[in-house]
Amino acid sequence: MTPFAVAGLQLALPNADNRDRIEREVALTMARFPWVRMVVLPELASFGPALAHAEDIFGATEQRYQALARQHGIWLLPGSLYERDEGRIYNTAPVIDPQGVVAARHRKIFPFLPYEAGVAHGTEVTVFDVPEVGRFGVSICYDQWFPEVSRCMAWRGAEVILNPTMTTTIDRAQEEVLARANAITNQCYFVDVNNAGALGNGRSMVVGPDGEVLHRAGEQTEVIPVIIDFDRVRHSRANGIGGLGQMLKSFRDTDVRWPCYEPAQRQSEQLRALGPLTMPARRP
Repeated sequence: MTPFAVAGLQLALPNADNRDRIEREVALTMARFPWVRMVVLPELASFGPALAHAEDIFGATEQRYQALARQHGIWLLPGSLYERDEGRIYNTAPVIDPQGVVAARHRKIFPFLPYEAGVAHGTEVTVFDVPEVGRFGVSICYDQWFPEVSRCMAWRGAEVILNPTMTTTIDRAQEEVLARANAITNQCYFVDVNNAGALGNGRSMVVGPDGEVLHRAGEQTEVIPVIIDFDRVRHSRANGIGGLGQMLKSFRDTDVRWPCYEPAQRQSEQLRALGPLTMPARRP
């Protein structure tokens, strides 16, 4: 067994500056569960969804979380922050190692348009290694609705996908299905950590590589410490789910080309007929 303890922090937060609260919650988590090696917070937990809180890359809030990770000697994914870079704003999740170094940054590839207006999209899938443990991937909220994002991380070797989320809407039930689907089709752990309170309706989930729900949270503050067993991922990928489906091997071995992923062919007649990506209008 190759175990690694991850704690998701589903916090009931106001739409405000929550950085002091986050620091306290991380400290409480580490005091109660000192065996935890990584802490994951929800999307935009620090300030809520206001673009006015965007900071320059390498900004003060990121530096504050670097000090927090170093203080507790943990891997820290402090949700995501609005990051300003070269005139654009990105929804960015930094990954900070136990020495306080930013090991990776994921820029949300699919901002929640048309609602997340003014946010530029990232262009790269994000994976990082915890030495002598395994490889992790990072997506943010709406990214999980696009199977290409998770598949590209699995293709690059991700064995655990961390997905900070800020969902307040009635489609949380669909995201619960997607968390399981992403885990099953990529034979990996999927850790989906949502906000609660004013910033979310909770129901965070951790799903194992065979699709089993290891934990489904309620709708209030909840600390979710789980043991990630990388040997389970490797066994599932080598032998199939229940000794059956070996999807990543089949994906690897097929010689089919997928025309919908070719830029020149993506704009099919059927997709063009859907119309522009705009806010739905009131119907008479």
